Amino acid sequence: MNRTVLSFGGAVVALAAVTGLATVWAPEEAPESGDGAKPAAYKPVERSTLVCPRPTTSDVAETSYTAFTPKGGQGKKGSAALYPAELADTEAPADPESGSKGDKDGKGDKGGKGDEKGDEKEDKRDDEKKDGKPFLPLSSPGTPVTEDTSDAKAPALTGTADGPFAPGWTVQQTTSISAGAGRGLQGTSCSAPDTTFWFPGASTAAGRQDYVHLTNPDSTSAVVDLELYGKEGKIKAGGDAGEGITVPPRSTVPVLLSTLTPEPATNVTLHVTARSGRVGAQVQASDRKLGGDWLPPATTPSPGAVLPGIPKDAASVRLAVFAPGGRDADLTVKLAGRSGLISPAGHERLHVKAGMVTTVDLKDLTQGESGSLVLSPSKGDAEAPGIVAAARVLRGKGDKQESAFIPATQPVHKRATAADNSEKGSTVSLTAPKGEAKVRVTASAGSGGGSPKSTTVTVKAHTTTAVTPPRPSGGKGTYAVTVERLTGGPLYASRMLEREQSGLPAFTLQALPDDGSTVAVPGSAQDLSVLNDD
Repeated sequence: MNRTVLSFGGAVVALAAVTGLATVWAPEEAPESGDGAKPAAYKPVERSTLVCPRPTTSDVAETSYTAFTPKGGQGKKGSAALYPAELADTEAPADPESGSKGDKDGKGDKGGKGDEKGDEKEDKRDDEKKDGKPFLPLSSPGTPVTEDTSDAKAPALTGTADGPFAPGWTVQQTTSISAGAGRGLQGTSCSAPDTTFWFPGASTAAGRQDYVHLTNPDSTSAVVDLELYGKEGKIKAGGDAGEGITVPPRSTVPVLLSTLTPEPATNVTLHVTARSGRVGAQVQASDRKLGGDWLPPATTPSPGAVLPGIPKDAASVRLAVFAPGGRDADLTVKLAGRSGLISPAGHERLHVKAGMVTTVDLKDLTQGESGSLVLSPSKGDAEAPGIVAAARVLRGKGDKQESAFIPATQPVHKRATAADNSEKGSTVSLTAPKGEAKVRVTASAGSGGGSPKSTTVTVKAHTTTAVTPPRPSGGKGTYAVTVERLTGGPLYASRMLEREQSGLPAFTLQALPDDGSTVAVPGSAQDLSVLNDD
């Protein structure tokens, strides 16, 4: 025993002599001693991964993609590109528009066969990615690249960016569907893979088809569980539906949510959990009468939430809130408008029972003025339980209505980016729920040339400011818009794209969280005191 301890101690001393042992502190903290060690610094990320869901299976749809990385990354060598993800050969429903499906439980292939098949195809996929043609490759930061397709079999996409292309790499996927369920404009920002997602605002109601698209960007299989919650709590599906869905390497699996509920439910919250591996997850909501859009995941549960960018001409806003913990949540509901915070008449407070979905229909919410929903715990932040929230927004009248979604989102700590902007039809909403914020909005060079152009906006405390972003000087084609918080309090942002389609006010909303372009590199200092034998 003593010999083992002494050997370990000798190894530690050797390690200390070669590399030094480090003590790490948070970015906000500085070392207390005067040993000259440096505090943590923020540096550009060196690698980013994105997942784009399969856009549509409609024969009357056109999809445009725009990829962009802002300038500012380090290094000279790098790349950014996407590659197709296979539609997995499982028994999960696979055709959102036609509704065709195999297994009635909506499960992926759970058993060893599914894993074996994925593993057998792994080497082949690696070869195809190595030798295949990259999609939307970037040649230089600061200039967007675009591509269009009308292929009903357009695949899901996965890819990585490294070097100077990694910080803030953004890909926008926008689909225009001229007829059928989900007609209108459907847009989404391709997202980073993760292990857990919350989707308040989903539905399994008649006339609505909501598919969750699970896409695995990695070289090993992922296993995913799906849970649905309604107004009475967790919804129990028959058998083991939604459990243990295998998503093979670099593949995508769409699952129809109505196959996971014994009967239709108008408002549900979906929880996606990867028990192994990681996936990208987004919900595609298609309504026979109200069009459709992509429902992105809400930010992680927290005591309060901000849903930025409710358009000024919103005909109706349906707010869905879910408290995933074991405690009820009591919230105040306010709209941050152009001149300050106001309370929606009759809905000033909201009680959300633990584990149950609570919805509120907020008609005539904006009164012709753009705004953002601000949810706050009515009893302070210290003991308040976490919530997740999202809102479905309707524009138009009668049979010419279109829908989109805005989830609770993270603030813009430093910078956020929205790609696929054109000369008309783009609006950026900026919300400062606490203190005044100074913001720089910059249009990149266009995909057809030109030079960037910026404007500075001051957002007063407790208000929302809707701005038409500047256009690049002398630019042609589509361009990206970056939002940078310069000074002041927390800032939230979103972007709306709108296009008229034969009298239909087609539109899509994308929340703009911080792009995570920098990472904290902890400071370190030699601390040989850990070698003392007490």
